[in-house]
Amino acid sequence: MKERSSAQRAEIRQRFLAVDTANVGDVLDNLGHLNQGLAPEFAPYPANAGKLAGWAYTIRGQMTPYPMGGDADKMKACQGLGPDEVSVWSGDGEGICYFGELIAIGMKERGCTGALVDGGIRDIRWIGEQDFSVYARYRTPVQSIGRWKVTASQVPVFLRGATTSLVQVNPGDFILGDEDGVIAIPSDLVEQVLVEAERLTAIERDIRIDLKKGLTLADALKKYGHV
Repeated sequence: MKERSSAQRAEIRQRFLAVDTANVGDVLDNLGHLNQGLAPEFAPYPANAGKLAGWAYTIRGQMTPYPMGGDADKMKACQGLGPDEVSVWSGDGEGICYFGELIAIGMKERGCTGALVDGGIRDIRWIGEQDFSVYARYRTPVQSIGRWKVTASQVPVFLRGATTSLVQVNPGDFILGDEDGVIAIPSDLVEQVLVEAERLTAIERDIRIDLKKGLTLADALKKYGHV
């Protein structure tokens, strides 16, 4: 994983907030990374949660019965979260939520900017009041306690993919989610992808301006080329 200062990480995150996942996906395709998009089931909760952007802090768990009374390993894992990070939750849980309002508040207090959940969440209305972006595969009122347990954090994890069955996400990769879906950017490519995505964003902005001024789409394509 490439080392970056906290200031660099914060600046990169702010810049990614101004680009779209679609442009990032195009850049990754051009670099030969064709399978970084996550499954279309991932969606924002609530629907107006806004853009998800941050450095991946991974958490892994599995379905296993255990006595009621809490999941100390989950709480311990969340204590490691820091500023400008997105908690990335993975595992084999089905039908249960990985976390709800209170854990979301705790993550936000540590500077975490959002969560990406290959599973379920609950307390959606209340999470929505926290200005904390959550993208998940489904929602459910069923809690994880006694059913699903955290087994590791800050390890490589696998999430359901769009063009492949699974996408590997490593600690320190960059996660970007918006209305079009969610994409994972390998850590070593983050700056390269960002610069090129910003270039494409600027071109598209100019095309939209010209189209509003009356330029035809055909002429715009001749002027700017394929984007």
